[in-house]
Amino acid sequence: MPAKFRRPLLLAVGALLAAAVAVPVGSAWAAGPADPGSPAAQPRIVGGGEASLSDHPYAVYLTDQSGSQFCGAVIVSSSAVATAAHCAKAVSQSDVRVVAGRQDKRGSDGVVLPVSRVWTAPGFSDPTKGDDVAVLTVRGRLPYRAAKLAGSGDRSLYAEGEQATVLGWGRLAEGGDRSDVLRSAQVPLVSDATCQSAYDSYDPSSMVCAGYPQGGTDACQGDSGGPLMAGDTLIGIVSFGDGCAKAGKPGVYTRVAAFSDDIEAQSQSRLFG
Repeated sequence: MPAKFRRPLLLAVGALLAAAVAVPVGSAWAAGPADPGSPAAQPRIVGGGEASLSDHPYAVYLTDQSGSQFCGAVIVSSSAVATAAHCAKAVSQSDVRVVAGRQDKRGSDGVVLPVSRVWTAPGFSDPTKGDDVAVLTVRGRLPYRAAKLAGSGDRSLYAEGEQATVLGWGRLAEGGDRSDVLRSAQVPLVSDATCQSAYDSYDPSSMVCAGYPQGGTDACQGDSGGPLMAGDTLIGIVSFGDGCAKAGKPGVYTRVAAFSDDIEAQSQSRLFG
């Protein structure tokens, strides 16, 4: 079965969670009426629990002009957020809004900022082909702590079995309800060989996988573009997978270390007006 793009979704707690089973991240997921990628792409966080912005102030989400959340993102400077390229291309720049400092989507906390500039990796065409990263420059300031970026020297952060945290507001289960609050899940990083056996298109130079062999914990629809964190360091961006939390199908993330120089440069390049 071909990989699906993960549409942005909320982290969900499923039946497997009750059995203490974690689930791998699913396919590229963008939620809502403006879902990016193929119609089948539906990322969300499954098998996790509610998270606090006091612990993860860099976690933000994207909405269209009507306020419908469709992807996640992560603060990388006081004027920019990083997200998946397929999220950046899902909605026109003039209609995108970055919502920061709002743990519950039903509230009014934080700030809602329009986007003045969009950069996507030049080689991007499809999440399964890599380069699934973008930087959105906002109009105004993001008054919250930015995530650190993994660099080329941070190889230990990508070691097989290392635990990482995926964050998002996506669906709680494949085809399920969207989460109103920020959710998180712990997932172990998967070896390149294991990920290559799950996805023929896997490219270790620009991608990284995370999830449990038995599934149960994963990103889902609406989580695309959200962060995969090692402590306060951004190591991945939710990109794609096959379904949500399937056994043998870990979630695939953009390998941030491969793009950290570009992300850093773009996050400091501000367009006023």
